Amino acid sequence: MAASRTFLYSLYSLLLFVACGQALKFDVEAYHQGDSRGQRCIRNFVARDTLVVVTATVDGYKGDGMILNMHIKDAVGNEYGRPKDVTGEQRMAFTSHADASFDVCFENYLSGAQGVRHPVRHVELDIDIGADAKDWSAVQASEKLKPVETELRRIEEMVAEIVSEMEYLRSREQKLRDTNESTNNRVKWFAFSTMGMLVALGAWQVIYLRAYFRSKHLI
Repeated sequence: MAASRTFLYSLYSLLLFVACGQALKFDVEAYHQGDSRGQRCIRNFVARDTLVVVTATVDGYKGDGMILNMHIKDAVGNEYGRPKDVTGEQRMAFTSHADASFDVCFENYLSGAQGVRHPVRHVELDIDIGADAKDWSAVQASEKLKPVETELRRIEEMVAEIVSEMEYLRSREQKLRDTNESTNNRVKWFAFSTMGMLVALGAWQVIYLRAYFRSKHLI
């Protein structure tokens, strides 16, 4: 029992460290609209039908000479939000439509002709995926769970997500292995076919030249 508790505590600490590692702090400098230097994107991978909560805290205020826009999209073309002129805390939740990476992009550009002394917006970005994105306080209240039971439920879901991701990676590896073996077989048979064609061409040239020289009474 003690060993199980130690294992669960260690696993929970590891998962909590991974979750906390997703919080980012960075600056986005403002440029004139259309300048790609004023854009910064953060990429993450998510499985299909997974809840994702993106929380961005932006300093500054509206009308300070800068406009910061957000754009959330994935690699296959799905769009999940495009809030404009973001200041303060902006929270967006969505469910992924595909097994793909998604980008959270920030674009900061100058809104007026007057100069800005320090044209930079500071952004704190937190991306919660899967079990981390759930409101566990609401789950605990609705199901009348004890704090320990809530934490165990959360750990259980996080472990299930890790297992699911490992299964996905294993299936991807199997597909890549099958593709590699199929490509090797095709290359092998192509090489054999090429060698056979070269041998046949060489034999035909010998027969043709022998017939030609005989017709000319050279041999």
